[in-house]
Amino acid sequence: MSVPSPTVWRVSSPVARQLAFDELETPLRETTFVVVDLETTGGSAEQDAITEIGAVKVRGGEVIGELATLIDPGRGIPPAIVEITGITNAMVVGAPRIERVLPSFLEFAAGSVLVAHNAGFDVGFLRRAAAQCDLAWPRLPVLCTVKLARRVLTRDEAPSVKLSALAALFQASTTPTHRALDDARATVDVLHGLLERVGNQGVHSFTELVDYLPNVSAGQRAKRFLASSLPRSPGVYLFRGPGDEVLYIGTAVDLQRRVRNYFTGSETRGRMKEMVALAERVDHVACAHSLEAGVRELRLLMAHAPPYNRRSKFPKRAWWISLTTEAFPRLSITREPAAVALGPFGSRTAAADVAATLAELCGVRTCTTRISRRGTHNCPREVVGGCAAAGRHDAAEYSAGPATVAGLINGNDDGPLLTLRTEIDQLARAERFETAARRRDRAAHVLRALRRCQRLRAVAAIDELVAAKPAVGGGWEIAVVRAGRLAGAGVARAGVAPMPVIEALVAAAETVLPQGTPLRGALPEEVGLIARWLSEPGVRIVTTTDGYCEPARGAGSWMSWCELAESAARGAGYDEIAR
Repeated sequence: MSVPSPTVWRVSSPVARQLAFDELETPLRETTFVVVDLETTGGSAEQDAITEIGAVKVRGGEVIGELATLIDPGRGIPPAIVEITGITNAMVVGAPRIERVLPSFLEFAAGSVLVAHNAGFDVGFLRRAAAQCDLAWPRLPVLCTVKLARRVLTRDEAPSVKLSALAALFQASTTPTHRALDDARATVDVLHGLLERVGNQGVHSFTELVDYLPNVSAGQRAKRFLASSLPRSPGVYLFRGPGDEVLYIGTAVDLQRRVRNYFTGSETRGRMKEMVALAERVDHVACAHSLEAGVRELRLLMAHAPPYNRRSKFPKRAWWISLTTEAFPRLSITREPAAVALGPFGSRTAAADVAATLAELCGVRTCTTRISRRGTHNCPREVVGGCAAAGRHDAAEYSAGPATVAGLINGNDDGPLLTLRTEIDQLARAERFETAARRRDRAAHVLRALRRCQRLRAVAAIDELVAAKPAVGGGWEIAVVRAGRLAGAGVARAGVAPMPVIEALVAAAETVLPQGTPLRGALPEEVGLIARWLSEPGVRIVTTTDGYCEPARGAGSWMSWCELAESAARGAGYDEIAR
């Protein structure tokens, strides 16, 4: 016996362009909605199954298509459900299974906003069915008429938001009957009635409708106009207060969309709501791409230190581990790095922990005794938790320790790391797991610090590097980097030869005068942004004055071991780091 396919009725209507949903101002009258209703064997998407689907496609107030079919759930329908829906076991005999129906429905709903009354229920069943059928669930926007009704209607006007009550309120042309197509048709009339109400409140686009749903204060919503003049492009935005002071700085791929979010219910942070209440204006700096936006944000944060930003306001306040210049050098933690230094660290505590491990690994003293060049270091060995370079050493003997630290930081000597790894393996095999765990975790922290420092130094060491990344939609995002700083940024649009654009950017790029610090004067966070961007898929080096290189015996070659160690710290076990 042949299996029937879903029944689809198509109704002719004027052709209208279906706008993409990344367009903020998609008018509601041009938005395609697919209103769907399901009947099921019960209330659990995990345990029950769909017995009927009904869907109505509408645009501009007109019905342009319908889909409806019974579905064989592959199991018996409970009597209580039969009493509610009227769908019996006999009615679904010979009906198509969900495997046949769901692809047709997904094709029917493609490119639309999915609407349902109590959408969590219907969409939950559909998503579960898609997973069971091994079908990818499309990223369709979802609108729930229950939530919309609760937002639009008062309790006096609508004590209940059941479909039957709302259908009566809006005088729907179809009475809900607990059958899928009837209920979907009734929901269409409810949707149109609700959209008329929000239209009277200045909601005319789909995105405005999404923004309207959360219950935000009138003052917060009243400031949405601050975003209206912003471009739909990457950049940095600056909220300014009554005295033209900068309150907050942020970046966005789409400036208008990001700033609009501050005036909707999607913004839940108390500090940001307070900031929005104070804001009088939003300025912006247009940028070629996300890398330029990130760098400009860092520089603006340093210049303005806005009160509502919490991170990156003081990029020069990082901590560094350096060797002192005395006859018996020690590791010191400072704001200003020496020529050979490890960092940056976000906190003094983090730097101190790594410094203690380095001192122990390399035999560098941790005592603070002043020792002349002709003197002798002589801290006792038997003191628990004493000096890391305990024992009697003259200056020549002691110099091996600081030299090892410098070699480790510069990536010229990984001997201490090899020794530490061997010690951890021996402790694990001896079942001294707690001690091994402490050593492992300390080693991983040191490796991460070394890796970050060596990677940033490798970028900052290049006098000039020009790189390009494929842009979304075609073309190239271009960056000119000089001594760890972004000196120029631009875009070669699709169809435009990139080399003339690159040559013009290089010619107009900022002149950079390197300094003698480990990062040649560049801000660590800026170099970090550039390093991450250079590592993104598809990025190509166009030209460079110096080849990018990291030390052969640096931390980069230890990352596999480090990742295993970190995995073990999360509970994978010691056997993984012993291999």
